[in-house]
Amino acid sequence: MQDAPSFYNTEIQKFTTELSKLKKQLFASSMTRLFVFLAACFGVYFLYGNTKLVVAIVLIAIALFLFMVSRHSSLQNKRDKLKELIKINKIELQVLKRDFHELPDGENYKDPLHFYSQDIDLFGKGSFYQYINRTALSQGSDTLAAVLTENTIDNIPNKQESIAELAQMPSWRQDFSATAALAKTETSTHTIVSWLKTYMPFVPKMMKFVPMAFSAISVLLVVFYFLDFVLESVLLYWLLFGIILTGVFSKKIMNLGTATGKIQSTFQQYNQLLTLIEEKEFTSEILKAKKEQILSQGRKTSLVLQDFSKLLSRLDQNNNLIFLIFGNGFFLSGLSTCLKIENWITTNGSSVAEWFKVIAYFDAQNSLGNFVFNHPTYNFPVIADKGTALKSENAGHPLLNPEKSVLNDFEIKNEEFFIITGANMAGKSTFLRTVSLQVVMANVGLPVCATTATYVPVKLITSMRTTDSLTDDESYFFSELKRLKFIVDEIQHDRYFIVLDEILKGTNSTDKAEGSRKFVERLVASNATGIIATHDLSLCEVAKELPEVKNHYFDAEIINNELHFDYTFKDGICQNMNASFLLKKMGIVS
Repeated sequence: MQDAPSFYNTEIQKFTTELSKLKKQLFASSMTRLFVFLAACFGVYFLYGNTKLVVAIVLIAIALFLFMVSRHSSLQNKRDKLKELIKINKIELQVLKRDFHELPDGENYKDPLHFYSQDIDLFGKGSFYQYINRTALSQGSDTLAAVLTENTIDNIPNKQESIAELAQMPSWRQDFSATAALAKTETSTHTIVSWLKTYMPFVPKMMKFVPMAFSAISVLLVVFYFLDFVLESVLLYWLLFGIILTGVFSKKIMNLGTATGKIQSTFQQYNQLLTLIEEKEFTSEILKAKKEQILSQGRKTSLVLQDFSKLLSRLDQNNNLIFLIFGNGFFLSGLSTCLKIENWITTNGSSVAEWFKVIAYFDAQNSLGNFVFNHPTYNFPVIADKGTALKSENAGHPLLNPEKSVLNDFEIKNEEFFIITGANMAGKSTFLRTVSLQVVMANVGLPVCATTATYVPVKLITSMRTTDSLTDDESYFFSELKRLKFIVDEIQHDRYFIVLDEILKGTNSTDKAEGSRKFVERLVASNATGIIATHDLSLCEVAKELPEVKNHYFDAEIINNELHFDYTFKDGICQNMNASFLLKKMGIVS
């Protein structure tokens, strides 16, 4: 398979060529419609007076015009999809250059009460979510955010298998994403599902047969009219009767049309998405199981949804004056279509929510597959049952430029706790986020930024960015205490990998040192595994008493009156701090 940049450039070139050809077809289609219209006008003008021929020309022209409108609309959809595919590939090339800060950032998914979503740059500007998210549907975005925050350790090998499979089908993923991106609707899938559940039918059941009989009579009357067996007045009275009969239900038909008009585009596009899933052969267990969810009842769901989409399109034709008069007047099409829509809702309405979930699942998983495709040097962690909690060689943070990122080796054994000291800006916080993100990525089923990684699955919990709350009249220190209490409570019930950054910042140094030490001792006593970063060197003394605690550090050197960092993870305790040097260097103090 081509490398990512070559693939994207090839796709852009291919789709641009196709788009150029399609624009020419659209121009020809427009000219053809204009020709049919003008030809009909000339025909009516020259044959004016011969009522039957004029009527015949008008009917034929209308039929041709409607056919060409449908064909032109199809060409426009193809054009829009090609534009979307070009856009998708251009975005990928930008992201590969680390230009992704204009993409949706998922700021709304931040939750200060979550186990880690507030702390590790998972959401927000420049976040991991912003970097990997390629969802095209609102529900897909929600699903991706849920995947990143679910904090579960189940079924990781199968997750890896399914994501790896999606990574190897970039064309299919892009086709799915482009199709999903065209599903523009003002109504959310949640609203659609709620509407289907609460809909109340209004069409009498006898309308299952009445429109067929009425249509048959209409056809006979039209034929007899052209054979001079029926007067024009009879045809007009029959037309008026059909319009009046439909008019009895006109308000309810109009309300149904308004409601379905808002969801029509969604069903049309979702039908195409279901077709893409149904027609693709998957090998991984999870993807096959998801596909099975839309292949129930002996018929493809896409065909079931296609039926509904066609009914909505037919009902939408009531907005066309010609169809409104002749379709309802001769065939009672409005009532007939409404009844079929109601029958469909009764039979399939309760299943729609599940179909939407499957589509959203693939929309979200495509982002993960795309991430793997863009990072062929990343590696899936080897999942172990016991031993080392997390061991990585040449580990880095995926959001850092690989040309500048300093890679580190580390190994944290089960029930082992690291205390990390270091100078300001030396790399402590980045390391904490690197390790935290590796845990999250491993649990999701993603490969990590490392040459090799071995991992015993564990849930993550962090305390790195506690904030005060003006709304709740809550101090910073009290907010932090609540967070630490949350951690202590959680580790009593489950296994967690704990990551802490400079805890108890809201109190004085002596109190902070004593409190931090007691908290680390409490964690170690609970057989916890994790890391704490601190500037307080006295905390490192706990390693002398507790063999589970290991000291590590990042440091800095002052060379030729300049500060230099190597960002290298080392064993021991940092002895070089740089706050005073920086204050002088920046002219803050003398």
